[in-house]
Parts: sequence; C-alpha cells; structure tokens
Amino acid sequence: MKFSPLSSWLTSHGSQALLISGPCGAESREQVLQTAQGLSQLNRVDLFRAGVWKPRTRPGTFEGKGEEALKWLQEVKTQFGFKTTVEVATAAHVELALKYGVDVLWIGARSTANPFSVQEIADALKGKDVPVMVKNPVQADLQLWIGAIERVYNAGITKLAAIHRGFHFYGKSQYRNEPVWQIPIELRTLFPELSLFCDPSHICGNKEGIPSVAQKALDLGMDGLMIESHYQPENALSDKEQQFTPQALGEVLAHLVQREQLHRGDKRVDRLIELRKIIDQIDEDILNSVQRRNRIIEQIGLYKKEHNISIFQLERWQEILRTRAGWAEHLGLSLQHVEKLCQLLHEESIRLQNALMNK
Repeated sequence: MKFSPLSSWLTSHGSQALLISGPCGAESREQVLQTAQGLSQLNRVDLFRAGVWKPRTRPGTFEGKGEEALKWLQEVKTQFGFKTTVEVATAAHVELALKYGVDVLWIGARSTANPFSVQEIADALKGKDVPVMVKNPVQADLQLWIGAIERVYNAGITKLAAIHRGFHFYGKSQYRNEPVWQIPIELRTLFPELSLFCDPSHICGNKEGIPSVAQKALDLGMDGLMIESHYQPENALSDKEQQFTPQALGEVLAHLVQREQLHRGDKRVDRLIELRKIIDQIDEDILNSVQRRNRIIEQIGLYKKEHNISIFQLERWQEILRTRAGWAEHLGLSLQHVEKLCQLLHEESIRLQNALMNK
C-alpha cells in the first residue's frame, strides 16, 4: 500500500506535530463555538474534532446530536477557519458528514473491531476524495487494525492515518485503555509511510495522565496528537474527566518537546551507530544464553519424563518469581519488565518440556 502523507496535508504549523482537538461530543451550538473560539486563540490546532454520533456502551446516556451538530461544525469552519473531523460508523454517517463539508472522517475503535461495519463505511467511500483516520480496535489485535486500514485503502482512499487510542484491559490499570505501545510501533514498522497519531485522552481517561502519554507518543515519533477540549469540562455530557479547557490545553502543549527523526548524513547518527553496535553484541550474548538455557531445559524435560514428574512445579515457579524479583531490585531493574521476561522464559520452558514429554 502506498499512502499519501496525511500529516503533512493537514498541519499548518511547520515541523510541529499535528494537533487534533475539540470536545468529546458536540452538545450544543454554544459549546461547540465557544470551544472552537478558545482553541483558535492557541494558534496550534490543525483539525477540530467533535463527536456527532456517540456510540455509548449503554443506552440512556448522551449519544450525540447527529445532523444538527454538523451545522455547528460548518459554523466552526466559517468563523475560525478550522478543518473539521467527525467519527462515522455507517454509510449514512459518511454521506451526511460529506454533505455538510466535514474535511476528515475517522472510524472509531468499536467500528474497527467489526469488519462488516468497516466494509460498509469503505463501500460508502468509493469514489470520494476524503482523508480517513482509523482508530485501533478495542482489543489488542494488530491484524484487525491493519484489516480495517486495508478495507478503506481498497475503496480508493490513500490519504489515510492510524490513531492509537489504547486497548481494553480487564483488571486494574492506571489507564482507561492500556497503551501497549509495541502494537503501534509494529504498525509503523510495517507501514512507515502511514501517518500515525496518538489519542492520549482515551488512553488515560483523565487529564492527569495525558501530558506524559502525549510526550511518550512524540518521543516514539508519532505524527500528531488527538486531545479533547471543552470550554466547560465540568459540565460535559460525556468523558468530562479527560477534557481540558482550551487554556489548560495550551499549558500542556507548551511543555511538550518535539523530537527529531534522524536521517542519513546527520553527524549525530555516527555516535548512535557506535552505541547500537554495543547493543547488537549484548543482544547476541543474550540469545546465546537463551540457547544454553534451553539445552538445560531439554535435559530437565527428559529427566521428568524418565521419572514421571509433571512439567509444571508450582513451588519452583514461585521461587523463580521471588528470587528474580530480588535480583531485579538489587540491579535497579524494572520489576514489571523482569516479571514479563520470566513469564516468556517460563512459557518457552513449558513448550519445550511438553514437546519432549509427548514425543
């Protein structure tokens, strides 16, 4: 797939990351215009967003104003010169959004998770020349995300972008949606020309965490941010905890640091190459150690088979977790990282032993 660089088409602020902002939902004409006025004073927003159709988990909550709100977005364009974007979930949404001059469409996480919905939207986009942004699916499934992008691309849309908004996680977490940064990194690796934005508002679910997540997205080389703003967040009808006033958003933006991408010929690359060579050698040493470890695991598997001992031994696994945690603390390493590493090694150990047991 060959993409047109959506970020360069939209941004009007030089080398700065593209910024998409606006309220979670378009609630009233006053709310939309007041928020747009505040954002216009920042001289930093490239695309004004607002939820016109709001897919909610349960009925009885605010589900958007529909076609009426599209008229308010027209006023935003006329009065403040913003390009506008809304979420679409059906073919009818696409037709109405284009009828009222919406500049960019986005496909939400719930729609991305359903290939039937994405295909309906893609069919409605055939023959249209409108940029489209595709949010990651609710679940952490890279192939599902790629599939949605492919469906839109196959409809003839080349001005495409992906939006990383985090993934549903069952259990306690500091995030509303776990970022799982490795997935957008892998998407960027597979499709380096595809514009990639981050939505810290939906990752965090609260204002407090947004600055650090936004900075990490920029540190990872993402092309832009989608951050929600409302002129009176405390009165918002949806997601009020994660919306900034335009003024507060300006303060957040003032503290973000834009990182540079290195290119061949840049003298700074030479020092990085030296350090990366050291990393390469360390990685080779690690893999050699894993190979030696696996050979011992195979001997353990054969011994257990010979003496009819079960593969999983709870006490031993508890001992591994306990001792490695102590080693991690002593070495100043992240306990979470070491636990994940132990889990991966243990899974491979069980796989190898199981293969020997049943050979």
